[in-house]
Amino acid sequence: MKEPAIDGRSKRARSQRKNRRQAILEAARPVFVDNGYHQTHISDIIEAAGIARGTFYLYFDSKAAIFAELLDLSLDEMRASIVGVDQGEDAPPMEAQLMGTVRRLLSTVVSNRLLTTFLVREAVGLDEEIDAKLKAFYAELITYIREALEEGKKMGILRDLDSEVGAFCIMGTIKQFMEQVVMYDREVPKEDIDRVALAVLDFNLRGILRS
Repeated sequence: MKEPAIDGRSKRARSQRKNRRQAILEAARPVFVDNGYHQTHISDIIEAAGIARGTFYLYFDSKAAIFAELLDLSLDEMRASIVGVDQGEDAPPMEAQLMGTVRRLLSTVVSNRLLTTFLVREAVGLDEEIDAKLKAFYAELITYIREALEEGKKMGILRDLDSEVGAFCIMGTIKQFMEQVVMYDREVPKEDIDRVALAVLDFNLRGILRS
């Protein structure tokens, strides 16, 4: 049995609800960043979004609920910058692929300070569910790096290093860069992203000793 067609009015209502929900989320993110999670109240979000309290509760059950959704959106933005290593015959060189991933990741960090602040400062240690989300995200990134290192060893372009430890070290440099951007309000011009990405990759691949 076919489902009844959705009329134009229903489509418009769905679109309006989606847009309103997104508008509330976008208004809430800077409030959390500016005030901190614990000092942010639903009334602050309501004021920033320009809505009534009842409207807020049509979309979110609590402050924790909207924060959790914002965290999911932030993590999705970061995940979008990570692309798996292509092992096909016509694939670019391994180093070029890694360079692309580091560039995209750092570009996301630099161009969206709100997102970065959210991940580095506001989301850590709030509760078990949020910590689990962050742990899963970083585990995905560690897995990506470790698999890239393993593939590099198979291809003979990397020495026989401990891929697990190496992945944690590389992840550490990326996280430290994120913290520098946020905690010390460090400005990195967008046009400087390539230089920074190359420096991060070069340090992790070649270290600091003369070859």
